[in-house]
Amino acid sequence: MAAASCLLTEDQFLCSICLDVFTDPVTIPCGHNFCKTCITEHWDINVQCQCPNCKKLFNTKPELQVNTLISEMAAQFRQSAQQKASSSSSEQQVSKPEVPCETHLEPHLTMSGLKTHQLIDPLENLEGRMCTKHNKQLELFCKTDQLCVCMLCTVSAHKKHDVVPLKEEYEGKKAELGKTEAETQQMIQNRQLKIEEIKHSVELSKEDADREIADGVQVFTALKESVERSQAELMDTIKEKQRKTEKQAEGFIKELEQEISELKKRSAEVEQLSHSEDHLHFLQSYTLRNTAPPTKNWTDVNVRPTTFKGTVRRALNQLEETLHEVITDLFKAELKRIQQYAVDVTLDPDTAHPDLILSEDGKQVKHGDVLKSPPKNPKRFDTCFNVLAKQSFSSGRFYFEVQVKRKTDWDLGVARESIKRKGEIMLSPQKGYWTISLLNEIQYYAQAGPDVSLSLKSQPEKVGVFVDYEEGLVSFYDVNSAALIYSFTGCCFTEKLYPFFSPCNFVFKSFPFMNKNYAPMIISPVSHTE
Repeated sequence: MAAASCLLTEDQFLCSICLDVFTDPVTIPCGHNFCKTCITEHWDINVQCQCPNCKKLFNTKPELQVNTLISEMAAQFRQSAQQKASSSSSEQQVSKPEVPCETHLEPHLTMSGLKTHQLIDPLENLEGRMCTKHNKQLELFCKTDQLCVCMLCTVSAHKKHDVVPLKEEYEGKKAELGKTEAETQQMIQNRQLKIEEIKHSVELSKEDADREIADGVQVFTALKESVERSQAELMDTIKEKQRKTEKQAEGFIKELEQEISELKKRSAEVEQLSHSEDHLHFLQSYTLRNTAPPTKNWTDVNVRPTTFKGTVRRALNQLEETLHEVITDLFKAELKRIQQYAVDVTLDPDTAHPDLILSEDGKQVKHGDVLKSPPKNPKRFDTCFNVLAKQSFSSGRFYFEVQVKRKTDWDLGVARESIKRKGEIMLSPQKGYWTISLLNEIQYYAQAGPDVSLSLKSQPEKVGVFVDYEEGLVSFYDVNSAALIYSFTGCCFTEKLYPFFSPCNFVFKSFPFMNKNYAPMIISPVSHTE
């Protein structure tokens, strides 16, 4: 028997179902051998009796009898193998040995049937690697149910499921895990960058806040000093007027008192003379005493109560001039800060109304009387004399300046991308336009829906347009005077914004000599306000 067993390879003693050494081996009609329990359970699970190896079908379940020869040979092989190490299934994973496991490792290094086994690091919980239902090693993965299964599970509860080897699923999941880890790291990095961005924004905001506070303190300190100085000057003026009045009155009173004293003296002398009985002395003294002392005619002399009407008004006018100077300086400082957000803007000919004439450099636009037929474009304005810039902005702050000198009519501002471009257009924030306009040379409006009439001290020759996208702010400035013209506040921007221009048309097209609106709108380079 031993000789016979030596002629057989170790693989021939392994059941192809449980991948272990035969236990009660039986031979079915096709000649293949299996453990009696393994083939019985296999046929109990499947409707048809089929050989797991050659797939041959049997109409009736074959009667199973133990193959005594194979059983004895398997028992002898098992006894021999147990002296060296315990064996396992054909493709199962077996722990790599530490030094005490050398006996277990030897068969896997020497027996041809066991050399194909994959060795893994020693595991403490080997029971957790066994199927609780079939007591077989979990060596497959059911992708349908996302479970680790054994070989017998694939012919029972997971029969028609998508089953792959553990290694294949492991490599796939590991690749996914690597991708997930890379994505996670990228998300972490993005969030760290966002934190830095937020911190930087906070720092910029703090710098702006500190600068605004410093400017505010400077302005209001100057205002306070101006008010206090004007108040002191007003008090000094009033007191000086009162002092002059009092001094004048004191002079008059003193002079009057002197005359009263002289008159009293004369009165006493006259009274004394009137009691004289000496005819000669009386007549000699009469002429002398009857002469009135020199006095002043006080009839037209008056000390009028001092009037202070106009004093406060003049002081307020002076204070207003001072405040205007301070506010002008403040606006200049504000405009200077805003000008740092200047952007290069050029006109987009694809959006221009056919009657508009654009310069080659895209910096000037005016209305012309030459009929043109530009290519049709869904972006082009076809009725209103409008044009947009090529550049768009969807975040941050931007600023540009436009010369409107010598024009009688114009519209200027920004517009969102989805604005109406065909037919008649009403300019308002509700329609996607944030603009101001000049009408008939003297009437300025903010087209806020409804229009807001603007009262300007002077006609702007150059208008600055500033937008803070996140703040929802659109402001217009008279660049030369650094005065704020108008601001749209609390705007909610969700689309790209484009600089918007409308030079408007000629007032009298039939009489060119009467055309007043011929001057172009010119996008000017920003020269920082001093």
